[in-house]
Amino acid sequence: MNYQRKILGCSGYMRTIKRFNSMNILLQLMCLADLEFDYINPYDSSSRINKVVLPEFILQGILCVFYLLTGHWVMALLCGPYLYYNVRLYTQKKHLVDVTEIFNMLPREKKQRLFKLGYLVLLLFFSLFWMIWSTLEDMDD
Repeated sequence: MNYQRKILGCSGYMRTIKRFNSMNILLQLMCLADLEFDYINPYDSSSRINKVVLPEFILQGILCVFYLLTGHWVMALLCGPYLYYNVRLYTQKKHLVDVTEIFNMLPREKKQRLFKLGYLVLLLFFSLFWMIWSTLEDMDD
């Protein structure tokens, strides 16, 4: 029983990390939308996006490690592809937005961030579902 409470306590941290990553990606999407409608210049947009990319990657890695340490194997497996994609982008040096190419890559960058946001919302939904499920299971015992 005490072990399960510890896991549920860590779930709060995990949901907070997912929310922060979601807000991070929303900020990137807003910068890209502002750039598309010419409300912001390419330099400012790319510098704002590049400031939050690395913290997004680090938090996603921490989230995956949290899942592994707390024994949430299914959620760790669901986080795996996203973590692999982030590691692959980082190792190939494609994680930062280039100021000179941002207009050419705008549709691709927006689509990439929309997929990331959808994936994080799906993970958040699964996390909440499993938290409620385990709470109801505890109440039955």
